[in-house]
Amino acid sequence: MLTQIKGLHHTTSMASDAQENNDFFTKLLGLRRVKKTVNFDAPDVYHLYYGDEFGTPGSVMTYFPFRNMKKGRRGTGEVSETAFAVPEGSLPYWHDRLASANVEGIERVEQFGERRLRFAGPDGDGFALVEVRGDSRPPFAGGPVPAEKGIHGFRGVTMRLRDGEATARLLTFMGYKEVAREGTLIRFAIEDGNGADIIDLDVLPGVERAREGAGSVHHVAFAVADRAAQLEVRQALLDAGTQVTPVIDRDYFWAIYFRTPGGVLFEIATNEPGFDRDEDAAHLGEALKIPEQHAHLRARIEELLQPIAD
Repeated sequence: MLTQIKGLHHTTSMASDAQENNDFFTKLLGLRRVKKTVNFDAPDVYHLYYGDEFGTPGSVMTYFPFRNMKKGRRGTGEVSETAFAVPEGSLPYWHDRLASANVEGIERVEQFGERRLRFAGPDGDGFALVEVRGDSRPPFAGGPVPAEKGIHGFRGVTMRLRDGEATARLLTFMGYKEVAREGTLIRFAIEDGNGADIIDLDVLPGVERAREGAGSVHHVAFAVADRAAQLEVRQALLDAGTQVTPVIDRDYFWAIYFRTPGGVLFEIATNEPGFDRDEDAAHLGEALKIPEQHAHLRARIEELLQPIAD
């Protein structure tokens, strides 16, 4: 069993409109945009990062906004819900805030003894706010949401699968432990994690597979401290027969990727070097950052990108 993984690092999804996406996370949910860059493989598409003040691993939601992209179809083989931790007693505030913005899919539920407020993102993305007692991670205090109501970071994600057994074995190998079952859900957690340390498997054998599009989660990334720990994880996965990519430099972290038995794409990302490697912490996410291999295309990229009004 691996011990290097401490919880989630980030979750990356797809959207159909950059401005709408930016406004949803910064103006409604109150997160900070900590990086404005472009997709390494499609530099005419933004890669937008939102999180706490510093983009701490375990708080970062990232997006590829493909202009006018068709919405995905929900189903199995995908991350169906991304859950954020909020202070205990804050859900009434969030219910009113989301309702006043005409957010769709608002629903109050209780899951594994936790109060949860479900809602949909602009492209039908599945989100939830979960009241968590004693979460010491500080919310971003520089946005429109008061710090005492703000998002601490991720609580975890839910993966909707036709068969959960192989993915459960993988999570156990990665250091997670099954801690509870409720209906079709199986909860896994990491002891002494980073706060973003819950994975729920929703096992639905009769549900058709998802079709990727706007509102779909592209991949979910797990956090390790540094490159040495990442190499240890990579070798262990290879030894277990998993096909894993080489280490890829993503400017703000190093990454490896592999496909899970249930079809979800996993990434292992380092906590280093962080989002302040090319911007002062006071000005994260303000300037357009272009990866080095695309720097010579900056003028053309800026022409193609949809302007984002902050």
